[in-house]
Amino acid sequence: MNADVVREETDIVVVGGGGSGLTAAIFARREGAQTILLEKHTELRGSTGLSIGSITATGTPHQRQAGIVDDPQAHFEDMGKFAVKLAGDRAAAADNEELRRILVENVPASVEWLMSLGVTFYGPMPEPPHRQPRMHNVLPNSRAYIYFVAREARRVGVDARVNATVERLLVEDGRVVGVAARIDGRPHELRARRAVVLATGDYSSSPDWKRRFNPAVAEVDGVNTTNVGDGHRFGEELGAEVKFGEVVYGPNLRFMPPAKPSALLRLPPHRLLTGAMRLALERLPTWSLRPFILSFVTTYLSPEPSLFREGAILVNKRGERFADELDRPNYALAEQPDKVGYIVFDDEVARKFGKWPHFISTAPGVAYAYLQDYKRTRPDLYHRGRSVEELAASMGVPAPALGKAISAHNAAPGDRPPIGKGPFHALGPVKSWIILTDGGLTVNRNHQVTRGDGQAIPGLYAVGSVGQGGLLLEGHGHHLAWAFTSGRLAGIHAARNDSGITTRR
Repeated sequence: MNADVVREETDIVVVGGGGSGLTAAIFARREGAQTILLEKHTELRGSTGLSIGSITATGTPHQRQAGIVDDPQAHFEDMGKFAVKLAGDRAAAADNEELRRILVENVPASVEWLMSLGVTFYGPMPEPPHRQPRMHNVLPNSRAYIYFVAREARRVGVDARVNATVERLLVEDGRVVGVAARIDGRPHELRARRAVVLATGDYSSSPDWKRRFNPAVAEVDGVNTTNVGDGHRFGEELGAEVKFGEVVYGPNLRFMPPAKPSALLRLPPHRLLTGAMRLALERLPTWSLRPFILSFVTTYLSPEPSLFREGAILVNKRGERFADELDRPNYALAEQPDKVGYIVFDDEVARKFGKWPHFISTAPGVAYAYLQDYKRTRPDLYHRGRSVEELAASMGVPAPALGKAISAHNAAPGDRPPIGKGPFHALGPVKSWIILTDGGLTVNRNHQVTRGDGQAIPGLYAVGSVGQGGLLLEGHGHHLAWAFTSGRLAGIHAARNDSGITTRR
């Protein structure tokens, strides 16, 4: 027995400090359970704080205000259409409809709970094949979720600790009784009298897990660097299975975040700010709000493939063109130096992508972002030069290689327009990312982790991505809907240590 190990005891241990973990901890604490939350990052955030920020739900105050008649059954049916689109008919037939039912019936209460904490939503917005507008976008951005939910966790008395890496589960007689962890570098054993809740996210940043399920994306980086499949490993070691491990969102080209967040991004999401944003979005013309709204959202945007169809090329940091931009350049970019590239185009394309119908990116709140929006809100991404040499200097790439790449593109046969005369433009750096993975541990309707034979592993629950249990979540807003909903319900069940019927709360 190691005398240097710090030993503690509590009712519930939650592993992971994103949206699902914080929510599970809050609702366990509200049931009277002493709760310790462990987050291995230096701050509470998870994938929730890096997301676009939408939640899709029916029967919300926003739908009622807009006069929209909708219900969970319609939502249930429409999610099936997304599942077919994502995985095809055969795979979609294996979708976990029991968990889908739990999601659509309980997510309205999740939205109202978040609103009660101070979260402000704008919407609902349409997204076919949803038959009604159901997508609610958070204001000013997804950091608001963590801000308000972490504040609520502190208020109810959750003991949340960062720099806390869980290394293994403690198991006695087949029951999970706690975790072994390193907290600020010191070994700890935390005994859980009632349960351990896994909220460790997906495995989008683990080359080994991706190589196992989807080798083509093994070397593509994940957006959330801490998502390396810890909880999946813990579950598999006890006999759980991972369902839909092959389903990956990405790789997607996305612009790199700014080295230093703007002053606007550092503003706390107080109701005065978010309420004013929502009121303005509802009552003022969109054009008048573009500079303000885009200051919050351009961190998260992806370039449209139409840029390449109109003649733009993609080069790496050495100025070299390395792939056919119309044939999965997002895969090839992961093999380039530092895995980054730049989108290069001429002035004709620049003018074209300054107005509808040619946009650089879709953008929450204002629908579309054009080149001038990037020039204004992300000058670190925009490069311009009267000559190829000037453009190369702005980008920080070798001019001879860039000139060669442009000349080779212009000389190649094909239907794509050549890069014409200057001035020349570029956007970047851009990187290829895995946004998230859909594979989750098998769970029952009460979010208990189950073995391959369907039997629950006593004392172990899973929420969010690690607890998806074969539930397909294609479509904007379903992953966050599942994070907060599974967190709410699992926290209650774990605290009660029961296996009863899941109810709305």
